[in-house]
Amino acid sequence: MAGGASPGFFTEAVVLLGGAVIAAPLFKRIGLGTVLGYLAAGVVIGPLARVVTEGEEILTFAELGVVFLLFIIGLELKPARLWTLRKDIFGLGLVQVMLTGVVLTLLAMFAAGFQFNAAAAIGFGLALSSTAFALQILGERGEINRTHGRKSFAILLFQDIAIVPLLALLPFLAPAALDSGSNDVVAFLIALTAVGVLIFSGRYLLNPLFQVIGNTGAREAMIAAALLVVLGSALLMQIAGLSMAMGAFIAGVLLAESSYRHELEADIEPFRGLLLGLFFMAIGMSLDLSVIRDNWLTILMAVPILMAVKGAIIYALCRWFGSDHDVSVRTALVLPQGGEFGFVLFSAATAIGILSTETASQLISVVTISMALTPLCVAAGERFLHETTHEEMDEDFAGGGGGADVLMIGFSRFGQIASQILLAGGSDVTIIDHSADRVRSAQKFGFRIYFGDGARKDVLEAAGIKRAKIVAVTTQKKETTDKIVEMIQSEFPDVILYVRSYDRTHTLELRSKGVDYEMRETFKSGLEFGRRTLEALGASEELASAIAEDVEKRDAERLKIQQSEGIYAGGHMLHTKPVMPEPLIKPVRELKIINTEDSGDDSLPVLDEDGNPPAFDKGAT
Repeated sequence: MAGGASPGFFTEAVVLLGGAVIAAPLFKRIGLGTVLGYLAAGVVIGPLARVVTEGEEILTFAELGVVFLLFIIGLELKPARLWTLRKDIFGLGLVQVMLTGVVLTLLAMFAAGFQFNAAAAIGFGLALSSTAFALQILGERGEINRTHGRKSFAILLFQDIAIVPLLALLPFLAPAALDSGSNDVVAFLIALTAVGVLIFSGRYLLNPLFQVIGNTGAREAMIAAALLVVLGSALLMQIAGLSMAMGAFIAGVLLAESSYRHELEADIEPFRGLLLGLFFMAIGMSLDLSVIRDNWLTILMAVPILMAVKGAIIYALCRWFGSDHDVSVRTALVLPQGGEFGFVLFSAATAIGILSTETASQLISVVTISMALTPLCVAAGERFLHETTHEEMDEDFAGGGGGADVLMIGFSRFGQIASQILLAGGSDVTIIDHSADRVRSAQKFGFRIYFGDGARKDVLEAAGIKRAKIVAVTTQKKETTDKIVEMIQSEFPDVILYVRSYDRTHTLELRSKGVDYEMRETFKSGLEFGRRTLEALGASEELASAIAEDVEKRDAERLKIQQSEGIYAGGHMLHTKPVMPEPLIKPVRELKIINTEDSGDDSLPVLDEDGNPPAFDKGAT
């Protein structure tokens, strides 16, 4: 075979892809989520069928999926928005890691009989949750931008930060701990320098780099540059002893305000999806069934205790930090599992003699099973909510305040169709809507949409109305539209307003208010419906289109008359009876001879010089 790859490599690749293609949609269809599907596929491919046995090696490579995931999340978090999360990151996140770590350490000491050093490694290792699992579940459910989604993300972000000092403290827990104070100072300085280099590069070097590459028009070079930024920042942090995912996240945040943000996200997303799916499958493949079999009772007790203790602590802390019951429950249900950084901590603890190999294997099994149970936990936890539907969302425009070509207020049927034209034309659109359900649904498709009341001045300012070229008001109710239009014209008189009108009367009212453009919500669809119906009756496409254009022109002229003379003016512009001559298509039966003497005309009507029937004369009724 040409090339250096063995047939076994391609066989394993086909098996892994096949497992993903079958399991992910199947589990998604039955409501268990793709994460559990990938896990199940990994278990079948690895420990059960033993088709692929290099689960650990694949896991090491597939962890890049988490790196790409954190980069994309960073792209969505501008520094200003990250600053608004500081209380949850360094308050709620810090207390969660410390309190959960202490409680689990005490349980490991007094319930399982471990020595303090081993118990501390176990307790703080299990206190960390899975960034990959939690964010994937929140993303699938469209809940990342909901209140509990942001709190979950803040806790996970601090946990990613906490892995660095936790790894640094492990040598002090080793049986023969050495004095490494000077080494720790050097490591800290190296880490600080690496972060500084990354921030400097992100602010002053990356945008010029992408500008040069973008001007060449080389699409593949742009993709390569995006991969280089993610992997380079991750590698820099790893060399400095920090988390690779943290490096990618910092790079993403620094590029969040870049004009290349959307293109970078589009370039990275396919790699993120594939590698993250492979990561979950590798977790399943690396599960040691013999460890579970030999220690099934211990694991059976440890998994529910771990999830219950973490869930209870997270719930209590969320309540303490001011969240309501439902937000606290949802946050606790997303984060009760062990995390991938626990694998790192347990492996490091084993290497320096804090944990035995057997204990580490049991802990890895506990973490893996807790991950697998998380989607079921989230689904089953809805019964603990006081309100199961229509949860109100927070108004958060930190990611949309930079301004867009069009600020669209309202995203029901009319707005959804209009947005497709704008986006297809390359326009940047920021959308706000006051329906939490609609916002969550649109977020699942990737729309840049935010929850907010478009009739409030502060909401529009936060959404970027002062920098928008056009404001499109596409709300459903006439009263809501009028309220928004009046407020915008009062507070932002220079804004260009395009407005969806409810009916003809509403159109005249909007014109009297001086909006720049209005469109009745059913006018164009009614014209198209009539045109297609006329074609079905036998009219040619050209004739039907000409008639539709004439009706639209007559309607516009009638509106002008009504503006000056009132709603009942311009009645002569309406067609209330079939337009003569009839028929406009070839008759199916013989025409009746017209008595020209009775009609007062000596000839049948003929087409004018433009080829139109007389009915198209502007003065015709």
